[in-house]
Amino acid sequence: MADLFAQRRADAVNRAAPLAVRMRPRSLDEFVGQQHILGEGKLLRRLIASGRFTSLMFFGPPGTGKTTLAELVARSTDRHFEKENASGVGVARIREIIEQAMRRLGDTGRQTVLFLDEIHRFAKNQQDVLLGDVERGVISLIGATTENPLFAINSALVSRSTLFRLEPVSEADVTLALRRAVRDPERGYGGRNLQVTDDALAVWATKCDGDVRKALTGLEVAVLSSPAEPAGGLIFIDRRAAEDSIQQKMAVYSTDEHYDTASALIKSIRGSDPQSAIYWLARMLEGGEDPRFIARRLAILSSEDIGNADPRAIMVAEATWSLVERIGLPEARITLAQCVTYLALAPKSNASYLAIDEALADVREGRTVAVPQAIKDKQVKAAAGKSEGAGTQAAYEYSHDAAVQTSIGGVTGQDYLGVSKAYYRPTEIGTEKLLAERLREVNRARRIQ
Repeated sequence: MADLFAQRRADAVNRAAPLAVRMRPRSLDEFVGQQHILGEGKLLRRLIASGRFTSLMFFGPPGTGKTTLAELVARSTDRHFEKENASGVGVARIREIIEQAMRRLGDTGRQTVLFLDEIHRFAKNQQDVLLGDVERGVISLIGATTENPLFAINSALVSRSTLFRLEPVSEADVTLALRRAVRDPERGYGGRNLQVTDDALAVWATKCDGDVRKALTGLEVAVLSSPAEPAGGLIFIDRRAAEDSIQQKMAVYSTDEHYDTASALIKSIRGSDPQSAIYWLARMLEGGEDPRFIARRLAILSSEDIGNADPRAIMVAEATWSLVERIGLPEARITLAQCVTYLALAPKSNASYLAIDEALADVREGRTVAVPQAIKDKQVKAAAGKSEGAGTQAAYEYSHDAAVQTSIGGVTGQDYLGVSKAYYRPTEIGTEKLLAERLREVNRARRIQ
């Protein structure tokens, strides 16, 4: 009788659970996506088949199946499953789980999987409690995080784990999960008179951004909020109902996306593609990126990748940074867009960037070059001239009085470095083409002296 009541309670709890929870895959065959780690012959599939692993780390965007996959790993390897959230679990609870796992292993030979969600919030003392028992095989640890574990998790724990990155689920796989929920008579809506159009499925599959849980929640909201038609009780869900149910699509923007999207923006501008650059700018803004960070990166790019090919670029970037600071969002998005499109279509040169790095390398690694006597400070030269044994001091040649005049002024044969170097090599692109011609003219004039 007790078992009967327990089953009834469990059934009631399951019925009350959200659709996304009810539709969690019960086997690896039902799991959608992540074929790069779960496909035939892939590492995670092989580990599950062998039943041998110590610690696993799943990281990736929300709704990609990290928790579900941990449960399936435990079930497929016939291990007891304990689930905790790292942000709320204490050392006492961890010790309790370990003690229970040791008794279970000793009494039945059955191993235990401890699943820690949001493992990047795991405290150092909690990690220390776990490490030894993980190494001895008392428990198998599976962690899940939306952050990159190489940056967010203690290196001692990472070094003992096999890392698996979960990718956003494709639209096709999200659609497959939605169709299963519509058809499933036990966990989904297969027992109802429900009709969902392909357009509605496409809305959820697109707007969920690879988050299966969000797509299923959209379907559930649509079903619960749509009145049944009087004749036959049909619930009809079209594109409009689907759009209302999932509302605004929120951009996934974790720590990894912060760096990856900034890199995509800069590389698009460097590659002279304003269309891609504008998209990545929009992605950063929608993800909540600080517009001042974007302005700073654009200012760096204006010198690094454009330089003297278009000297106005750095002025545009400077003005953008200043205006972003003054006006803020949402209006600053227009200023940033103007700057991004201008920089993307500006002529490109990294000649100044290469010049300073080559010069710095010589300063750091080569022999120190003394300042030529003729161009030293006047007072320093005067003191040197009065010192004992001082020879004839070289005279400074005043450029404005030079006999040879060029398009940029007088040029003498003065040696300003003491060694022969050519750091700045202007390109033949944009304004820098004019600078290249001026440099050639100056070099010709120097040779005449």
